[in-house]
Amino acid sequence: MKRPRVLLADDHKIVVEGLRSLLEPEFDLVGTAEDGRALVAAAKRLQPDVIVADISMPLLNGIEAAEQLKRAALGAKIIFLTMHPDVTYAMRALEAGASGYLLKHSAPSELVAAIREVVKGRTYVTPMIATDLLKSLMGRSGHRDKVGRLTPRQREVLQLVAEGHSAKEIASILRISPRTVEFHKYRMMSDLGLRTNAELVQFAIKHGVASV
Repeated sequence: MKRPRVLLADDHKIVVEGLRSLLEPEFDLVGTAEDGRALVAAAKRLQPDVIVADISMPLLNGIEAAEQLKRAALGAKIIFLTMHPDVTYAMRALEAGASGYLLKHSAPSELVAAIREVVKGRTYVTPMIATDLLKSLMGRSGHRDKVGRLTPRQREVLQLVAEGHSAKEIASILRISPRTVEFHKYRMMSDLGLRTNAELVQFAIKHGVASV
């Protein structure tokens, strides 16, 4: 039977090496990525069966990367392995197309089990948050959080602003003009009721768009 092909994405090399030693006996590790943009490029190039990714990554966080991969219809199953136990993150992750959500302090065997599950087409959520997640999903009434109301491009700009990139640097990364970057910033600040760059950065960190 063909071994599932796995791509790892985390900006901490020690985590990647730990995952490598854990997974190599059962899975083919086809590559690694240290930021969200590198993850999207590697996934398109390597066509893995499963992606194991952190949420908090530079340049493009894991959830935004998952949404880009979902739009690209690659078919890879995405499992988030993260420090965030907040069910808000888990809901955003599943809405972005993730098939699994685990915490970094879960038992190592849980990740192996999760990969086996998602390869079979199932969804795996760590028991540590599963009950709270179910309650949150049942209590939702079509309300979208403030981050959910932003466009994908606005969220990209927001993360890069929070990471301290200038408008010119953001324009280069996203391949748009500096004026367009400033327009997105203005629209976000207006829509969110924010007045300064500092407030915009605080909003990004508070809502998990960036982890500066």
